[in-house]
Amino acid sequence: MSNPVPASTPEHVTQAGGMRTFVQVLVNTAIANITTSFLWFALTFWVYLETRSVLATGIIGGAYMLLVAFFSILFGTIVDRHRKHQVMLFASLVTLAAFGIAAGLYVVFPEAALLDLGGPWFWLFSGIILFGSVIENMRNIALSTTVTLLVPVDRHANANGLVGTVQGLAFLVTSVFSGLAIGTVGMGGTLVIALVLTAVAFAHLLFLRIPEEKPQGEGGRPPAIDLRGSISAIRSAPGLFALIIFTTLNNLIGGVYMALMDPYGLELFPVEIWGLVLGVSSTGFLIGGALVAKFGLGRNPIRTMLLVVVGMGVLGSLFTIRDWWWLYAGGILLYMVLIPVVEAAEQTVIQKVVTFRRQGRVFGFAQAFESAAAPVTSFLIAPIAQFAIIPYMDSTDGRSTWGWLLGEGEGRAIALVFLFAGLALVVIALAAFLTRPYRRLSALYQHAEPKADEDVDAPDVATAAPPR
Repeated sequence: MSNPVPASTPEHVTQAGGMRTFVQVLVNTAIANITTSFLWFALTFWVYLETRSVLATGIIGGAYMLLVAFFSILFGTIVDRHRKHQVMLFASLVTLAAFGIAAGLYVVFPEAALLDLGGPWFWLFSGIILFGSVIENMRNIALSTTVTLLVPVDRHANANGLVGTVQGLAFLVTSVFSGLAIGTVGMGGTLVIALVLTAVAFAHLLFLRIPEEKPQGEGGRPPAIDLRGSISAIRSAPGLFALIIFTTLNNLIGGVYMALMDPYGLELFPVEIWGLVLGVSSTGFLIGGALVAKFGLGRNPIRTMLLVVVGMGVLGSLFTIRDWWWLYAGGILLYMVLIPVVEAAEQTVIQKVVTFRRQGRVFGFAQAFESAAAPVTSFLIAPIAQFAIIPYMDSTDGRSTWGWLLGEGEGRAIALVFLFAGLALVVIALAAFLTRPYRRLSALYQHAEPKADEDVDAPDVATAAPPR
């Protein structure tokens, strides 16, 4: 029996030579991601080294994720309503302007004013850098939709693996050079480097061409933030919201890491060495992305994702159980191997069951929902660790209660937080296997054909068509 071929509009047809164009888009996005990550990491290192405040780094990390959550649905709407190349140009230009303003503030004001946590200039300076970095996420949403536009459907999982590999490469490069930059040329030189790299990415985009028809209008005066359209697209695929919930599990522990990973690492290593450790361990991104690109995600990416989340919880609970540098570095390496698998699983499912002209809104909604989890834990954990857990673990009672398990040392309070956060993630992920949405979503992915543009308002995409 022949397999039915879903109808497609011209904008949904995979373009000839599309894989070659996709690789060019991927390289350009890698340059942009390296730039924003470089400055983002450098800002975190600089603030902690100058203030020694876990609270400040936790707030910076949480604010970044909060801004991502706030703007992601808007970003997804913009991606769906404009050509992807135009979206990437706009994001690159805004990021360049933001970094330029931050550099101007650094020139005008002394470092003491920019590092005064009680003054306005610290928050303005940090906020502008964070805003420029957050805008870059619009490009990442556009990149996810170009997989559908340019890559054959049977290669989506592999292409998403390449996306994970490139993101890992960006993390590797920035982890190494952010620490080196702060340790050698300071924050001023780091800002100059970020400006130059952003300008290079923008110039490369000017000569890049992505074959795509102009997106069709939806009639009337659609809202700037199309939350209703996002929810409609998600509801058209039974169980898709559960997929977003499953991916959010990873971000719950991510907020803990965001607040405390750098302070713990900087207690074990000098800043230059800590950057190198992050760089070497972030090769796990490359390994994980390469494994997905080579082998895919199996018949059921949802099951694969949940098993990986269980592994993340186990690692999170154990990699600081002693203040051994090799245990911490090795745990981070293994954790980063798993991250691209989780991301690729979600993207692969969405690309199959959601129409192309609404994928941006779905990816934006998913990013907003998942990103909101990390700031919550980050904002909660940072002050709790600073004012409650650290003093408790420094006390005689804390050392006698937990010393047998966690040992003694300056980072034992952070280790206690990691232990309980990891164990909680394991329990939640294992419980998800027993839920009805997990079973429905698994069946939907394995039996649904790729979503056609004409079917966007259909009540159910879980058709009875046999899998390809």
